[in-house]
Amino acid sequence: MTAEPAVAPQHGQPPGEEPDEAARQLYLAILARGGRIPFTDTQDTGQAALQQLVDLGLLIANPMDHCYTAVSPRSVTDRLGAELRSEATRLLVRAENLPGALDGLTRAYDAMPRPSGRAGGAVHVEGHVHIRQRISQLASDCRSEVLAAQPGHRPASSLQVALLQDVHLLQRGCSLRTIYQPVALADPPALAYVEEVTQRGSLIRVLDEPFQRLLVFDRTVAVISANDDNSTAAFITDPAAITFLVGAFERDWARAETAETSAALGPTRTIPDRVGRLLARGLTQRAVATRLGLSERTVAAHISRLRDRHGAQTLFQLGWLMRGARDDR
Repeated sequence: MTAEPAVAPQHGQPPGEEPDEAARQLYLAILARGGRIPFTDTQDTGQAALQQLVDLGLLIANPMDHCYTAVSPRSVTDRLGAELRSEATRLLVRAENLPGALDGLTRAYDAMPRPSGRAGGAVHVEGHVHIRQRISQLASDCRSEVLAAQPGHRPASSLQVALLQDVHLLQRGCSLRTIYQPVALADPPALAYVEEVTQRGSLIRVLDEPFQRLLVFDRTVAVISANDDNSTAAFITDPAAITFLVGAFERDWARAETAETSAALGPTRTIPDRVGRLLARGLTQRAVATRLGLSERTVAAHISRLRDRHGAQTLFQLGWLMRGARDDR
C-alpha cells in the first residue's frame, strides 16, 4: 500500500508571503533530486517547511504517482502577483469608500456645539474638563505637528491621558516637540511617559527657567492659559498671534537641553535640594516657585524642611549656609 501525502495542497499562505530558509533549502533539495519527491520520503523532512511550499504552490501533490512535484517559481510569482494586485485594488476601494461610510459621523462631529469666538481670533474655554475635551478634539484633528511647552509638575492621571492621545498622534505620522522644566521629569510616571513617546519619535527638551504653558496644533490653533490656576484657556486662531507664539517656542527650544543631557546633568536631584540651591543663589521664595513651576505653598514647605535640616533661623541664613553648594544649573 502506498503512503498518502503528509500534507494536502491548500494554498493558504497569505498573498506575497515568502518561504523561510528551511523551506528554500527543502525546495532546492527536491530540485536536486530531479524536481520530485515520493510521499514516502517526506517523513524525514521538516513538515512546516513542506507545508509552506505546498501552501505557496511551489510543490503540488501527484496522487497518481504518489509524489510531490516542484512547480516553477515563475508561475507562482505570476499567481501571487495577481493576488497581491487584487488585494491592493480591494484595499484602495475600501479606502475610497471609507469617508463616505463615515460621512454621517463626520458631519455630526463637525456640528457638535463648540464655544463661540470672541474678537481678536480667540475663544475662551472655562473649566478643566471642557479644556481637556477641546484639546483632545484638536489633537484628533491634527495632521502634521504639535508644539508643547509644559511647565511644572504633571500629575500621573494627566500623563495617562496624554500618553494615549500622543501615541495616536505619533502613529498618524505627526511630529511632537515638548519642552519641560526639570521638575516635570522628577517622577517615575513622567519618566515612563517620556520613554514611551520618545521611542515613537517624539522630541523632548528640558529648560531650567520659567516659561508659559503653550500648545500649538498645525500652527493654526494655539492654546495658552488665561488665568493663574489654568482653569480658563484661550484658544487662539489669529495668524499673527500664532506666529509670535511659535517664535517664542522656537527660542525656548533652541536654549533647552535634550532630555538625555539634562538627566546626565542632574534632574535626579531632589526638589528640596533644587530649592536650596536656588535660595543660595539669592532667589526669593516666589522666584524659586516660578523657576521650578511649583506653588509658593509647596516651596514654603520645602524651605521649612531645609531650615530644620540645616538649623537655619531665617531664609537669609539658610541661603548663606547653602552658598557653598554647586550651582543648580
